[in-house]
Amino acid sequence: MAPREQASVPTRVVRRLLALPEPVLRKIAGPPVVKDGRALNLQVQTIVAVGQKLRLTGDQFDVAARRKQLADASAIGMPVRTGIHVVDRRIPGPAGEIPVRIYRKFGSAPRPRTVMYLHGGGWVTGDLDSHDGSCRLLADETGCVVVAVDYRLAPEHPFPAAVDDSLAAYRWIHEHADDLGVEPGKVGVMGDSAGGNLAAVVALVTRDAEVPAPVAQCLVYPATETHFTAPSHDLFGEGFMLTRAGMEWFRSQYLPDVADWDSPLAAPALAEDLSGLAPAAVFTAGFDPLRDDGRAYADALLKAGVPVQYRCYDDMVHGFFGMGILPGGMDMATEVCTAMGALMADG
Repeated sequence: MAPREQASVPTRVVRRLLALPEPVLRKIAGPPVVKDGRALNLQVQTIVAVGQKLRLTGDQFDVAARRKQLADASAIGMPVRTGIHVVDRRIPGPAGEIPVRIYRKFGSAPRPRTVMYLHGGGWVTGDLDSHDGSCRLLADETGCVVVAVDYRLAPEHPFPAAVDDSLAAYRWIHEHADDLGVEPGKVGVMGDSAGGNLAAVVALVTRDAEVPAPVAQCLVYPATETHFTAPSHDLFGEGFMLTRAGMEWFRSQYLPDVADWDSPLAAPALAEDLSGLAPAAVFTAGFDPLRDDGRAYADALLKAGVPVQYRCYDDMVHGFFGMGILPGGMDMATEVCTAMGALMADG
């Protein structure tokens, strides 16, 4: 039976817009955009063009505005995969309770493995709702129980609050395997963007900790360093959803102390030793300022002897994992989830 999805009215409207004939979309989007030997996806270019005309995209250096921007976009971006049991809980954390959302596919194995999911949003925006569609898809495609973590956000809670909450949630999952009805000791970590950063940090910190290390890590366009020196930061620093100016603003909120920029807990690419980490799947986008950082981290893992699967979606922008509205968007997101499922099955 084919997966069943529910789409809101705005989601259906945008899908119809993006399904218009190519000549019509080209009139809206403008001439093709080609950079670094890559051509930007026409539908993505259309979204960018419409957003700019309606002033729905672009940098807003205001916390409340950025949070609303992501909330509005995520409400449209992903259809909802049905057939998933979802429950909210609150678990103990280092500074109070941490909200989590637990996803389990109906008919899954009695003791499935677990994926802890850490959402993106620059450590400033995002929550359990912003990535709900992605987590439902992940649970459906992998058969794993997915535990999404609503870690504390900056600037109210700067570094290392998000790291501390992520580690606390990871330990809680291991300690409550029976409560969750999952296979003990078989936990993977996954996240996108800032969440990819946190997932990489959790894998790094727990490698030598008393709690079992992750059996797999999936990093989707992860932020892995803090100085923004790679060529892609300049090549795609403006006009492709995530901008260099926006990244610098997110960094100032999360890492107000420049002394923290070179901590491996903020920039896992700076860790002296990456050997012995969990097998990884790393995904990047061709028109993303973070593209080169993700590729460099995948290469560093591979050099350290870590099994790595790497793929760049050349015509995509940052955030494509939550763009199920695109023609083929759900296929791309499914491919990412399937890769994590394969790693979890082997772990």
